[in-house]
Amino acid sequence: MKGRKIPGGIIKDYLRGVAGLDENIGRLLDHLDRAGLTPNTVLIYTSDQGYFLGEHGFFDKRIMYEEPLRMPLIIRYPPEISPGARLGDIILNTDFAPLFLDYAGLSVPDRMQGKSFRDNLQGLTPTTWRRSMYYRYWLHQVQRPAHFGIRTERFKLIFFYGDPLGMEGAHPDATPPAWEFYDLISDPAEDHNAYGEPRYRDVIRELKDRLREIRTELGDTDENFPRMRKILADNWND
Repeated sequence: MKGRKIPGGIIKDYLRGVAGLDENIGRLLDHLDRAGLTPNTVLIYTSDQGYFLGEHGFFDKRIMYEEPLRMPLIIRYPPEISPGARLGDIILNTDFAPLFLDYAGLSVPDRMQGKSFRDNLQGLTPTTWRRSMYYRYWLHQVQRPAHFGIRTERFKLIFFYGDPLGMEGAHPDATPPAWEFYDLISDPAEDHNAYGEPRYRDVIRELKDRLREIRTELGDTDENFPRMRKILADNWND
């Protein structure tokens, strides 16, 4: 493993925490069964995003690799969700609140960016459901460069622009900009940066076009950062 050694005490604390949660969730499920509430209870289990435990030489999160990009989400609602079903759609944490409101029979405010995925959970994914997602991490550090990227079902494209952009708490020194591209089918562990491979040239071009569209849709265009605009101009088409 590259990078820092993982303190053994932290791993032990993590495993103890997981065991304690598992035991108490079991107690909750038993209570719902005994009280006859299981058929009419929406049970949702989630947490913060994942954490590196040595993968890629990291012991942290906040980088757009799969380990911290994903979030655990388990939902049990017998009237609508089949036991053991797995949903492959791209769901964002901004979708959580609209889903909860939907289950509660409440309307979703227009200001919310996410969408309820209640239909998706029943196997009725809308044809208009998103096919890609956007991620950005602002707080630049040398060991964790600022970056943004796009992920589809199969591919991931990340631009490590590596500049503090004057953000409070960021490391003052920039790192060299770099692109990373991964085919998540042939390289699910993201061990090989395939950005320069000719066979992916068209895919990368399409992802960049979609990335530009998403940034515009979300208003994350860096129009107030001349330095960032120059970084993009110098590196977008390399």
